[in-house]
Amino acid sequence: MNTRAAGALAGPTPWGAEALWLQLEALLPGLSIEVLPRVASTNTLLLERARAGDVQPCLLVAEEQTQGRGRMGREWRSRAGASLTFSLALPLAVADWSGLSLAVGLALADALDPLPADPAEGAPRIGLKWPNDLWLLDGPLAAGGGRKLGGILIETVGAGASAGPGSPRLAVVGVGLNLLPQPEEGLSQGCACLQELDAQASAPQVLAGVAAPLLRALLRFQAAGFAPLAAAYARRDVLRGRPVSTTQAGLPEGRAEGVDAQGALLVRHGGLHRVVSGEVSVRPRAAVEAG
Repeated sequence: MNTRAAGALAGPTPWGAEALWLQLEALLPGLSIEVLPRVASTNTLLLERARAGDVQPCLLVAEEQTQGRGRMGREWRSRAGASLTFSLALPLAVADWSGLSLAVGLALADALDPLPADPAEGAPRIGLKWPNDLWLLDGPLAAGGGRKLGGILIETVGAGASAGPGSPRLAVVGVGLNLLPQPEEGLSQGCACLQELDAQASAPQVLAGVAAPLLRALLRFQAAGFAPLAAAYARRDVLRGRPVSTTQAGLPEGRAEGVDAQGALLVRHGGLHRVVSGEVSVRPRAAVEAG
């Protein structure tokens, strides 16, 4: 175990971090784990370290996050015990980063809500809203009802001397999952929590269940990209078949028709348009009108 991990795990911990480290280090040698009682933002701290030259893989967990960030600069705070907030930083050499947030969301959803191989044998309780949200479904996926359960923020920074497509970059994958009921200000679709699925859910328990599947998914994405995951994503896609509004120029609204092999959202408005992560904000049109 390296120095950082040893320091972070000194003394008794409710997180079971040493057992988790043994599991993850087998997948990614050199990985360290830190559990901090309070931090402004796990993503920000890991990015600051990377820019200072520390690009070693690290799982950084915050019991409380005071300046957490979501997509497009939205605030994501967390209270100790009420949320699980962590960031996983690791170097990845990826030819095409498209669809990474979808792959991360799918890994988390599958770990929290395993589905049978045959879709006819069970419906998902956790859905995925393109490009980076997890929803707890209040009924069948086709019914369209759901509330936000968690979110993902992925940022990257150079991790080597070389540059260009396929060059290694340090990917910092930030995850926030609600454990207990949260304030719903600014969330037109409402807010859900994991204790609605499991009344005994705790941050250490959930971390132990999602960390290894997430790491394995990132390593698979490095090797094969998003295309092999498109069919699995479709089983949890909460936008597919629903009216949506977008901020993409020339595409104010349309009907979502799933995602393509690169993870772009397909929206039909006249013709079929590709919507790419980072360019637009997409939400169910009914929620926009209600807001």
